[in-house]
Amino acid sequence: MKKLRRSIAAAELLLIFPAALFMTALFVRNLQPLQYEPAHTAELIVSWYALRPRIGLWGLLIALPLTVLVIGCGALLRSWSADVELRQTARDMLAAIRRHLVTLMIAGATVTAGGVLAIVALHLLTD
Repeated sequence: MKKLRRSIAAAELLLIFPAALFMTALFVRNLQPLQYEPAHTAELIVSWYALRPRIGLWGLLIALPLTVLVIGCGALLRSWSADVELRQTARDMLAAIRRHLVTLMIAGATVTAGGVLAIVALHLLTD
């Protein structure tokens, strides 16, 4: 059972990699002018996907992530129904979240503020 879950996890990571690469390239190409690296390479990746809609869009950005979604849902449902400890851990986690919801909201807002400031700083540095 453990080997099967590891195999599923490895397969899902491989299947989702092309979509993650594309999304990362979309972000990276906007960090600086396209004549500089890594923005230039990121633009090449985005262009490759755009020039091949059947492979890029339909295959790598729709079919593979959809496959990961279906396989992942099936694996999670199977684990949920078979593993009593997983269900108890989930209940305990939800109870802890409810007890510390305000603290988690403060932490989330703080992390979001840090991310926004980092993006603004990168934008100011590249202009």
